[in-house]
Amino acid sequence: MKTFGFIGLGLIGGSIARAIRENISDARILAYDVNAESLRLAKESGVADAVTESIDESFSSCDMIFLCAPVQKNDSNLLLLKPHLSKECLLTDVGSVKTDIHENIKAQGLEAQFIGGHPMAGSERVGFINSKSVLLQNAYYILTPTESVPKEWLEEYKELVTLLGAIPLVLSCAQHDYVTAAVSHLPHVISASLVNLVRDSDNADGLMKMIAAGGFKDITRISSSSAAMWQQICLTNTSNIETLLDNYIASLQKFRGFLEERDPEKLYKTFDDARIYRDSFISASSGPIKKSFVLTVDIADEPGAIAAIATILALSQVSIKNIGITHNREYEGGILRIEFYDKDSTDKADAILKGKGYTIYTRD
Repeated sequence: MKTFGFIGLGLIGGSIARAIRENISDARILAYDVNAESLRLAKESGVADAVTESIDESFSSCDMIFLCAPVQKNDSNLLLLKPHLSKECLLTDVGSVKTDIHENIKAQGLEAQFIGGHPMAGSERVGFINSKSVLLQNAYYILTPTESVPKEWLEEYKELVTLLGAIPLVLSCAQHDYVTAAVSHLPHVISASLVNLVRDSDNADGLMKMIAAGGFKDITRISSSSAAMWQQICLTNTSNIETLLDNYIASLQKFRGFLEERDPEKLYKTFDDARIYRDSFISASSGPIKKSFVLTVDIADEPGAIAAIATILALSQVSIKNIGITHNREYEGGILRIEFYDKDSTDKADAILKGKGYTIYTRD
């Protein structure tokens, strides 16, 4: 039996703990969090076998400890943990920036028992109450081992990640921080800037906000994430974000030049190159942008219309991942947008609803 310790039991820590509980029958889970309610829920739900209100000797029995507190808290938590840390315990974290934690681990002389971790999964919702084991499924889980950690520990960690339903990917901490700055951190900066631009450009009646189209909502969805978390990411991965932001600004200035020149070929090539490259992500099963399984359906604007569709699909054992009204159909037909978990469910729902006389529009 292995004991897994969690220092911090929010969305990510809670989701990993739930996945371990579901997939390792004899695992023992010990949890600490500053939020007493999270600890109570973890204990009552059976996710945690034991909880503690302080970082103490309870953690000396752990075979693996996940540092899941906010990035700025990891340094102080590590100092509290070190006196109680077994030499046979593997330390890891779940932070979005890796270089800082690696430097701190080195300063503490703990390189021989540390592998950085970053599950590329998340949600706009936070806290243990919103954690779920499926959050990790089919998500990349990046591992950043130190040079001195035993190779067999890395292999065991990779096996654990696979067991939990995620996809292990081994990188150096420097590689990780540059790559995630490009595909995760910079997009949050751009999203926040774009949302604030629209806010500042809108009229007193909020017309832009009211008619914000699907495209705008899609690319700014991530702006609903934790402001405190992204503040800390920007303060810890600053140089990489600065470099890529400079490159992005240069690309915008280049595009502005195409507009000034009224150059149709360069404008077309910019959009077409982006389309081809972006579609290559979706086509690759291991790509960062997964296919969505969506039907958009025309329904009458009357009470019970949505419930009727949900009932029809439920009676046919088709699970719905998400459902919502599309008020602005700039890029798609259909007023009701239904998202499914896989292609088979989408195909089945398509056939069922068409058989009931509904007009269906499909968009991957």
